[in-house]
Amino acid sequence: MHLNKEHIIHKQTRFSINSTFVSGKMVNEIIRLIPDPFMTIVVLCIGTDRSTGDSLGPLTGTLLKERRPENIHVYGTLEEPVHGKNLESYLRLIYTNHPGAFVIAVDACLGRAKSIGSVIIGKGPLKPGAALNKNLPSVGDIHMAGIVNVGGMMEFFVLQNTRLNLVLEMSRKISESLKRTDRYISRKKQEMQSNTNLSNLQPIVRVSTNILKN
Repeated sequence: MHLNKEHIIHKQTRFSINSTFVSGKMVNEIIRLIPDPFMTIVVLCIGTDRSTGDSLGPLTGTLLKERRPENIHVYGTLEEPVHGKNLESYLRLIYTNHPGAFVIAVDACLGRAKSIGSVIIGKGPLKPGAALNKNLPSVGDIHMAGIVNVGGMMEFFVLQNTRLNLVLEMSRKISESLKRTDRYISRKKQEMQSNTNLSNLQPIVRVSTNILKN
């Protein structure tokens, strides 16, 4: 994906993977953008392992899936990548299996040299394949775009010659933030269950108290 106003028009927040506590900061932004933590959440990781720069998505999906999230459905891994040729099929699958789901789209992108190594989180969809002039559907209620290299010319070759170490480190940070988001959702569900159980106990306590008074 190429990053410019034509492809992403919503407000974004940028995070350098080298900044302090970056995973926690990204968690806070993701939680802020999710309207309801109890809704079905799908993480759609786009890209292919055949290109180093474009492997950010499937690497992230693999790392996240290995951590077995309880509340997040993950699509797009090294074993089963989601890319330009099968994206529409996966979108139909997601809409069928998870109707009304909140989709977090993860993809690599190209940008300015000073922004390499940054993850951009924002509201609204991203446009996969735009850097390579591919006409693919926009995806995501929110997006996480990792700037892996410089854009502007010969994008295909730039993606092919991106350092794997950088892509791997970015994937680790993104997957960590998503796993911590999953843990946050689990805590919220546990709190709701505890409150429900407490509410159910209160009438029993009142009845017991009345029996003792009589």
